[in-house]
Amino acid sequence: MEKLIGADWRDLIGTAEAAFLLAFPSLFSIINPIGGALIFYGVTKDFSPTDKEKVAALVGVYSLLIMFGALWAGAYVLRFFGVSIDALRIAGGTVVALSGWRLLTSADTHPDRRGHERAEERGGDGDPMQLAFFPLTLPFTTGPGTIAVAITVGAERQSTDAGFIGFFLGASLAAVANAVIIWIFYRSADRLTTFIGPTAQAVIVRLTAFLLMCIGVQILVTALGDLVAEWRVG
Repeated sequence: MEKLIGADWRDLIGTAEAAFLLAFPSLFSIINPIGGALIFYGVTKDFSPTDKEKVAALVGVYSLLIMFGALWAGAYVLRFFGVSIDALRIAGGTVVALSGWRLLTSADTHPDRRGHERAEERGGDGDPMQLAFFPLTLPFTTGPGTIAVAITVGAERQSTDAGFIGFFLGASLAAVANAVIIWIFYRSADRLTTFIGPTAQAVIVRLTAFLLMCIGVQILVTALGDLVAEWRVG
């Protein structure tokens, strides 16, 4: 009995570890907290330090809720509306790639300023907390790409009880870790931008945009490749 319990625990831990290693880098690469911190700085640079910390904390919480919702309910919602995972990956990859392309080819060397201007147009300066969810969390931090990736990762969960629990623990821990990283980077956005300087900011934003476009293309290519493979088998 003890050997059986030990084997079950080892399987559970192994599944959780594999799920974490799958979910954490996938979510981290698409969220890109460094690039997001630059956008956060541009939107909140006129806020008081206290408001900035509150907004950063709210963005972290909202991002976690979006990742949890996409990880554990996204596949069921898609199934209800008759949308396949492949269709989601194609749509999400296209949106991410186009977002990266627009950011990469923009004439403005500081895209974070555009976010600040858009926030002002929405009249959010009266209450900084109104900006925490939209646009700072959605779509700037955990946008369509993050949702698509999270749903895709969640769809990989195993059907067995032990496998499901292990996958749930590992993927949930990955989402929590990413939310904490978002909070840390965003609350330190002022120090980060001061440390790297304006020239490095422009370079990082461009590299971030290119990486974002590459991630979107990779999601799109992978989804199309899986569809072609399914058609050949069928």
